Amino acid sequence: MTSSAPTSTESGRTSAARVLRLEADALLRLADTLGDTFEKALTCLAAVQGRVVVTGMGKSGHIAKKITATFASTGTPSQFVHPGEASHGDLGMIARNDVVLALSNSGETSELADLIAYTRRFGIPLIAVTRNAASTLAEQADILLQLPSAPEACPLGLAPTTSTTMMLALGDALAVALYERRGFSATDFYVFHPGGQLGRQLLRVCDVMHKGGELPVAPLLTPMANVILTMTRGRFGCVGIVDDQGLLAGIITDGDLRRHMNPELLAAAAETVMTRKPKTIRPGALVAEAIGQMNTLCITSLFVTEDDQPIGIIHIHDCLRTGVA
Repeated sequence: MTSSAPTSTESGRTSAARVLRLEADALLRLADTLGDTFEKALTCLAAVQGRVVVTGMGKSGHIAKKITATFASTGTPSQFVHPGEASHGDLGMIARNDVVLALSNSGETSELADLIAYTRRFGIPLIAVTRNAASTLAEQADILLQLPSAPEACPLGLAPTTSTTMMLALGDALAVALYERRGFSATDFYVFHPGGQLGRQLLRVCDVMHKGGELPVAPLLTPMANVILTMTRGRFGCVGIVDDQGLLAGIITDGDLRRHMNPELLAAAAETVMTRKPKTIRPGALVAEAIGQMNTLCITSLFVTEDDQPIGIIHIHDCLRTGVA
């Protein structure tokens, strides 16, 4: 006889979908409840002269650590303080010019008591994230970011699931709103993310360009025999030609040599062979932009200029070695 009961896989998918829908509904409800208190919290965090100290116990503590990392990586100095350890000396990590962001679903986490009292004693701003507006944490806080009432995804309603998801998302919302308010740029982001794929994607031309003695340049009247020697030493397949003010007037490439090949070439002046108005790139451009420009123009090198003065050169091989492409 064939059973009509769902398979364990189907049952698992059904359970997972229920969890995701419950948490998604809670996030939508949270988005709808953001009001003036969120703006007040944002203003408080933006004005902090010290650090944003994020704290929480248990699962809320794990979420607090992630929020701390997100703040720090987006330009807001931040640190996590464990509420249990705070009562045994780590309160010294919290300074008067800091702001404390405390996470607790119930708002009655006993381990937070000493930390709350410390902020009240020394006038340190306290922002509470809790579901319970009547809790000790909420009543003592300067600013309350109240989580909407929503069932935990756990069938028993006990394991922190929906509540911690809302805390995490609210922390992301605060961090992103903060760095948008401050005009945090991709360049700023690279400062805090120099490693890994993200760091490579944010590498700038000035980080990988050749400069100083490696820069293959020659004056306008340089004989082509000397230009060719400079090109050979540089191994970039080109030489930048500069005028009396040191500005980039043109470029001579392998292709220019082939086009001007004749018995008089070696004695000719560089300015008679060069290609004028060469393509260049700024030092602050991303390496990805340099790759795109070289691919579009079917060239292998770009001079890097500031106010038309060559300060470096970047080769396609330099770009490929970064792993950006």
